[in-house]
Amino acid sequence: MSDIHIDDFYRDAARILVLLYNQFPRKTTLYIEDIAGPDEPDEFGLHSARHLACFYTMLWLGQNDYLQYESLIRQEAMDQTVLSHRAFMLLSSLPQNPHSLDQTLKQIPAAVAEQNYLLINRLRRELKEGSSYSLAELMQQLMLTSRQFS
Repeated sequence: MSDIHIDDFYRDAARILVLLYNQFPRKTTLYIEDIAGPDEPDEFGLHSARHLACFYTMLWLGQNDYLQYESLIRQEAMDQTVLSHRAFMLLSSLPQNPHSLDQTLKQIPAAVAEQNYLLINRLRRELKEGSSYSLAELMQQLMLTSRQFS
């Protein structure tokens, strides 16, 4: 049994990376509502725990050199946000272990196989079709691999 907050972290981090890759190299404003869904602050103006978890995921990605940003818009968005060089190279790469390519991909043209197996495309597929467990595995692989792009 996994911890829900860790599953949310992986899903939020994956969504953030995909959103930024889709905008690369253009800087963009990254809104928490686009990642975690709408939030209704309470009567004191405080955001939900889910909203704050996504906000802190964004900050963590910035502190660990997956993204760069110029400023925060309260606890609602990051302004002028872009993937770091390291994250761009990581997401544009193939798996480090060529034996992890399955037989189906080996039977199609190399250019098509590479395009389908880039980490960004695998991440997109996992977000769309995968389970929390398979997304967590891919994000762990991505974060372990990212050390090579430092």
